[in-house]
Amino acid sequence: MAEQTGGDPLFESHDPIFNRKELLHVGHVPDEDRIVGRDDEIQSVAAEVGAITRGDPPNNVMIYGKTGTGKSLISRHVATRAQDAARDNDIDCGVLYVDCSEANTETRTTRQLALSLKKQTDYQQNIPLRGVGTMEYYQHIWGILEDCFDAVIVILDEIDKLDNSNILMQLSRAREARKTDAYIGVIGISNKVQYRETLDERIDSSFGHRELFFHPYDASQLREIMRNREDAFQPDVLEGGTIELCAALAAKKHGDARKAIEILKEAGELARRTGSETVSEDHIQQAQEVAEINRIEELTSGATVHAKLALYALASCIITGDRETYKTREVYERYVGICELVATDPITENGLYRQLKEQAFLGVIESEKTGGGRSQGSYLLHRLVTDPKHIVKAVRRDSSLDDLPTYDRLCETSPSTGSHDVDLTSFS
Repeated sequence: MAEQTGGDPLFESHDPIFNRKELLHVGHVPDEDRIVGRDDEIQSVAAEVGAITRGDPPNNVMIYGKTGTGKSLISRHVATRAQDAARDNDIDCGVLYVDCSEANTETRTTRQLALSLKKQTDYQQNIPLRGVGTMEYYQHIWGILEDCFDAVIVILDEIDKLDNSNILMQLSRAREARKTDAYIGVIGISNKVQYRETLDERIDSSFGHRELFFHPYDASQLREIMRNREDAFQPDVLEGGTIELCAALAAKKHGDARKAIEILKEAGELARRTGSETVSEDHIQQAQEVAEINRIEELTSGATVHAKLALYALASCIITGDRETYKTREVYERYVGICELVATDPITENGLYRQLKEQAFLGVIESEKTGGGRSQGSYLLHRLVTDPKHIVKAVRRDSSLDDLPTYDRLCETSPSTGSHDVDLTSFS
């Protein structure tokens, strides 16, 4: 723990709510005995990269799954254990982690890899932060690997955020191209199961990866995960039932452990801000709404404006209408009107369908194919898996869309029979 501050009355010398707050941080990798319900996934990832611990070439692996299913956690956990096991066998193995939502170009990713490698070694050459091309960063990477490592595991988190996938070919073919003798194993992580379809055929063939799928946690696993975070708080701060409620809210929606931890952390912050001595179920309920809006914003942060408008269109149909499910055609009609409000050219109905399909994979909506009888044929019905209020608030956090009607203004609109025929000009 950090050293407590002393005599300045502006700062508390003792946090009345939190004890080990780092246990509630998203990037925190817990000790092995705190990892819950992922034994099979640990074994599966280890089976792909484990050869590196024996001085043999590892497999590349792509891990898919919804947010909060432990993809990043397990990847970093297994990679660190592989590094330790390799060193026990006198194999110099490095571990590199890149968040591609931040380093979203090949140049930024290679720069981060080169700088991380330099930090782990006594490499003397200067690595410029700007003003050089991607290939110069690759040269630094190959040089450091050749001089200092027998093998390296590279974790590319949110790999689908990269503007191109050329780095996969460069890393997977580096040894074959005689750029380094070090073995390189790549673990790619994505929320989007369709990511492989976007890969160039040459890159897909060169990468030659295995695919693993992580499923959401169930309620009992979430409760255990939460109990393993209880010591993030001071003794007796968590009231009875708060852990169970937090796990139940996350399980009901998405089985998202990250969300459950975020709710618990936000509840603690709410208790502290309001001067409460304990974290109650009321704090959990309030924190759940904040966390849900943050979750939607995170899921849509890299999405196109049309994906956000598609979600907003479905949410506004539900808010102003009398149903929970709507056909693609109905959502599209609302979407076109919303595009007029924000002066954006709409995409096609088929394009909107693809945007909704992507959001269904991310767990923001659910889409069900329904038969409409001989005259209508089959069609898709879409529904939100969260409160439409959360969607509206999350989408309006995008500064380019904050002129969209607020939730309260949408609620002022009287429900109409078809819902999709609300007069949007009243909002302009």
